[in-house]
Amino acid sequence: MSAVTKPLLATIGGERQERPPVWIMRQAGRYLPEYRAVREKAGSFLELCYTPALAAEVTLQPLRRFDLDAAILFSDILVIPDALGQRVRFEQGEGPRLEPMTPEGLGKLRPEALGSHLAPVLETLERVKADLAPDKTLLGFCGSPWTVATYMIGGQGSSDQAAARLFALRHPEAMARLFDILVEASAAYLVAQFRAGADAVQLFESWAANLDDAQFAAYVVAPNRRIVERVRGEIPGAPIIGFPRGVSGSRLAAYVEGTGVDVLGLDYAVPVREAQQSLPPQLPVQGNLDPLRLAAGGAQMEAQAEAIIDAFRTRPHIFNLGHGIVPETPIGHVERLVEIVKQGR
Repeated sequence: MSAVTKPLLATIGGERQERPPVWIMRQAGRYLPEYRAVREKAGSFLELCYTPALAAEVTLQPLRRFDLDAAILFSDILVIPDALGQRVRFEQGEGPRLEPMTPEGLGKLRPEALGSHLAPVLETLERVKADLAPDKTLLGFCGSPWTVATYMIGGQGSSDQAAARLFALRHPEAMARLFDILVEASAAYLVAQFRAGADAVQLFESWAANLDDAQFAAYVVAPNRRIVERVRGEIPGAPIIGFPRGVSGSRLAAYVEGTGVDVLGLDYAVPVREAQQSLPPQLPVQGNLDPLRLAAGGAQMEAQAEAIIDAFRTRPHIFNLGHGIVPETPIGHVERLVEIVKQGR
């Protein structure tokens, strides 16, 4: 008996589908009432991430409502610094908070604790895998080193990542050491995710837009390349999506060529014509509807979704948003979007 085809996984592998497979970044989240109920039960966001039964439940919730082609592990990019010993907390309505990292603080990080700390996350993957339909792809993920470092150094998110950029310029040796730690931890974490059942993984590089060319090469391309190589050294041919948010122009091709990812995620600000012209014609791409278009819905959303599908018909394409779904998105708008994609229009 032949194995069941997973359309999204096949697309990552370079096969162009009759219609693009679809999933949605942050598809398990606050726009769903069933998620909010589980989140309240968990008590805290990190407690939810570290409770396998609850995390598996919210991972699967979107697939019960929508005919999506993938489930993505419910977790957070900051479980890595949390596991290393830089404790993370989430303030209601304000996002993550960490004690800002100093050069001296690097010695307090404990990479040896990574495996035991993240064991519940891997159990979540195992639980989801057991319950997931055979034609659905299971995605794991982690944050890329530069993005995670910006939170570790700044203690929170920021619009310009100035704290991390200054740290790198003033303390280049300490920054190199932090990158070494994050590359090794991230690669080990992704390998463990594959072994726990993930079919593919995504690298989230959320804060690459404010770097100059030399910094982009050193802080984004090089560390992501090291992760890809280390993961594939343990999991040959491991399918990897790279999502460098805010990156456009010639940097898109440089990111793909330099990192070796299989699929390039495009944010909503990347013109589809520019992507088509600047990227290798057979490269699979993912994206890139503006999440606010989905939140607003109606004719404008439908027209833009159809335009994106039409623009990428000649290459392997995974339909997605160009960033995470926003909490105020009506469920009916998501239903309509999935219907449009499934119709292959």
